[in-house]
Amino acid sequence: MDICSFALLTQAPNITSLQQELTTLLRHEWLPHINQRDYQGGWDVLALRCAEEYRVAHPILQAFSISAATDWDNLPSLESSPALQQFIQSLACPVKSVRLMRLHAGAEIKPHRDQGLSLEQGEARLHLPIQTHAQLHFYVDDKRVPMQAGELWYINADQTHWVANKGVDARINLVIDCEVNSWLKELIHDAKIKA
Repeated sequence: MDICSFALLTQAPNITSLQQELTTLLRHEWLPHINQRDYQGGWDVLALRCAEEYRVAHPILQAFSISAATDWDNLPSLESSPALQQFIQSLACPVKSVRLMRLHAGAEIKPHRDQGLSLEQGEARLHLPIQTHAQLHFYVDDKRVPMQAGELWYINADQTHWVANKGVDARINLVIDCEVNSWLKELIHDAKIKA
């Protein structure tokens, strides 16, 4: 079986609305990523959706818990962001955690793997850049992912990946973890054919 490292799935129809909502969400309290050995510089997170059991827990659990939960809830930050909600609801697969991840100028995420997070293993990670630039280098399996703002990408996070922000502005991606179903498999398959 040919393992897919990444695939451009679709364009967000409402990227301008998402960018406008981001302006408001930037005023919220973002949390530094807890796995500090895997990055240098600034890398922080704003949780938007988490396992139901953590809905009223500490924000660290909402943003970073690894959960086998079956029930997931939107957090107030997502409930007050209709364009983000609409985009997430447009995905015809079960959505688990959702968060905004900001990589500050000059920061690097070191090469690492997120075990089991791939199409082949039943759970997929999707990235939607909301704020990005040409100096952002995102690599999966030693291949550069040419992400542009408003593009939804599947990333095989089970493969080694790393990111370097060589620009002067932060990169902010909407990161969605979801269950693989026939709709998502077909979307990724069709994207691979077009590539």
